[in-house]
Amino acid sequence: MIRLFLISLILIFAWVPLKCLAEEDSTASEQAEKRVTFYTTYGYQSNERWKIPVRLWVSEDLDFFRKLTLKTARKIIQHKAKLEDLTEQQKRLFKSRARDFLRDSESGEVIKIQFDNDPDKQVFVIESITNEPETDFNGTITGLLELPYKKANQLSKAQNSQNGWLSFHAVSSDHFGVGRVRLVEPEGVSVISDIDDTVKVTQIPLGNPVVLHNTFFKPFKAAKGMANKYRSFDETTAFHYVSGAPWQLYGPIEDFLFSDKEGFPHGSFHMKNVRTNLFESETYQDIGKLIAGGATQRQKLEQISQIIAHFPQRKFILIGDSGEHDPEIFAEIKQLYPKQVKEIRIRDVVNDQRCNSKRLQGMVVIPTEEKSNSCSQMLK
Repeated sequence: MIRLFLISLILIFAWVPLKCLAEEDSTASEQAEKRVTFYTTYGYQSNERWKIPVRLWVSEDLDFFRKLTLKTARKIIQHKAKLEDLTEQQKRLFKSRARDFLRDSESGEVIKIQFDNDPDKQVFVIESITNEPETDFNGTITGLLELPYKKANQLSKAQNSQNGWLSFHAVSSDHFGVGRVRLVEPEGVSVISDIDDTVKVTQIPLGNPVVLHNTFFKPFKAAKGMANKYRSFDETTAFHYVSGAPWQLYGPIEDFLFSDKEGFPHGSFHMKNVRTNLFESETYQDIGKLIAGGATQRQKLEQISQIIAHFPQRKFILIGDSGEHDPEIFAEIKQLYPKQVKEIRIRDVVNDQRCNSKRLQGMVVIPTEEKSNSCSQMLK
C-alpha cells in the first residue's frame, strides 16, 4: 500500500523543476539564503575517534510557480484521499506536510559547520562518502564526520552535554540550519523503532486514501500508550527511528514526535531516500525499486544492520507493528545478530496474535487500544 502512495507522490512532485526552469528568476535565487536541513544522527567509536554519519539537504523556499504547483498537488492528493471539501486547517496542514517535496534543491553547495560553544571555533567541511565536498543534484550530501576523543570531550563540557548530545550549526556563506548528534557509548541498550503505526497512527493496512488523509490532511496522532512505554526506558537508552516514509516528511514527523505534547525520546532518524530531480538517473532507479516492491524491506534491513554493526557490544530492542513487514524484517535481523538483539516487540494492528499467531512467535505483542472480531481490520 505505502509503495503505491510513494510512487504517486514522486509522479506528482517530480515534474516541478522542469516547469520552473524556464520561469525562475536566477538572480533572486542566488541572493536568497539557503536552508540546510541536518537530519538528527548519532556517533559511534572507531579507531579512537567518534565517527558521525551525516545526511543533509540544502534547499530554497517555494517561489511563485512552486506555490501554484503546491495548490495543484493538493487538489490531486485531495482527490486520491477521497475528500470533497477541505477546511482551512486541512489546507494549512497540507502546505506544511508537502512543502519539502517542492522546495528547490540546491546542487553544488559546500557546507561548513561549527559546533555550538566551541572555544576553538573550529570549522568542519561536510564531505560525501566519496569525498565530494558539494551537494548533489538533489541538494544532498551523505557523508561521515570524524571527531577525535579529545575534541568531543571538549565540546561536551562546553555545551554541558546530557547523554552525549551535541548541537551544531551551519556557518558557510548564505546558509542557515542547525543539527544534533548523539555520541552513543559502545555499551548499553538501544531501541530501534519503526514510526508509522508503531508510534504514529497512519493506518497503512486501510489503503492509500486513508494513508493520504492521515499523512497530509489530519493532525498527527500518537499510538496510544507508546510514548509512556518509550519514556520508561533508562535515560541512557539510545533511540533510532527507522521508517519507510520519505525524507521529505522528516520535519513534520520530528516536530510531532519530539513536541512537548507527545514527548517521545529524541533519537536519530533513518528514512527512505526518494529523489525527485528528473535530471538524475538515480531518481528513475528509486521509482523502479518502488514499482518492483521490496524497497522498504531492503532499506530497513540495511539501515538497522548498519546501526547494530556500529555497536557490537550494545544490546538492541526492536519495536515495530504488524501492519506491513516489521515482524519479518526484525526476525531476519535477529538471525543476523542473535547475541545483540535482546527482544522484538510488535504493536499488533491487524490482530495477528489471534489470526496469524505464528507470525509473531517469539515476539512480545503490544496490544492495541481496541480489539476487532475481524482478522483483516486495522486497529487504531
